[in-house]
Amino acid sequence: MNNAFGHPQSAVVLGATSDIARALTTRLVALGCDRLVLAARDEVQLAAEAQRVKATGASFVETVRFDAVDTHSAIEVVDQCFEALQARGWQVDLVVVAAGILCDGVDDWRDPAVVERCVTVNFSWPSVALSRSASSLHRQGQGTIVVLSSVAGIRIRRSNFIYGAAKAGVDGFAHGLAEALRGSGVNVQVVRPGFVKTRMTTGRRVPPIAASADDVAAAIVRGLQTRADTVWVPTSLRWVFGVARMLPAWLWRRIPF
Repeated sequence: MNNAFGHPQSAVVLGATSDIARALTTRLVALGCDRLVLAARDEVQLAAEAQRVKATGASFVETVRFDAVDTHSAIEVVDQCFEALQARGWQVDLVVVAAGILCDGVDDWRDPAVVERCVTVNFSWPSVALSRSASSLHRQGQGTIVVLSSVAGIRIRRSNFIYGAAKAGVDGFAHGLAEALRGSGVNVQVVRPGFVKTRMTTGRRVPPIAASADDVAAAIVRGLQTRADTVWVPTSLRWVFGVARMLPAWLWRRIPF
């Protein structure tokens, strides 16, 4: 259950070694979230992140390894994460779904294996994890899910249409899940960042509107406090893509990215 200030005391972070997840975890611990289960693919990075989080003040940190290319693992992974907290008599206040990869190679669409990996990691695995997390939180009668989407899924562009299509899928699934859970005590927050300066985007051209991982983390925390169902980062992108959705296809193609 959230503390007296309305902040989560316990959290499960799926994709915990991403820059955005790390920035968010730091802010959550500073606000009193000191029981965490961190889940990610790379065991070395995961162990290092667990040590870092403990050093920032968390009293309990458990780790779970998973690989988001294996959709069938999502149920077991979520169950393991919940069990790590519930076995000690704690509820899960917050689930963060931050698993994802960037796939924007010019010829990615020609390789079915690349397409499968991109769609699985960005849509299929997160959707199954969302479903399982929602069911577990529903049984508790309370909790919040934060899912990392992207503006790339709002109006899909040629340069990263596989990634955009996958993010559009998880965005739609998360919003539909939020409606299904309305009134249950379980909330879903969908986060739509634009370009974020992280390890994943190193070497790519930085557009005029860009954010840092900490900018995204700060926006998520504000969204948790206000119970926002959708968080745009930066907020100006809400209006940018409100216009972009209405542009005719011929004009959309001419906009440089």
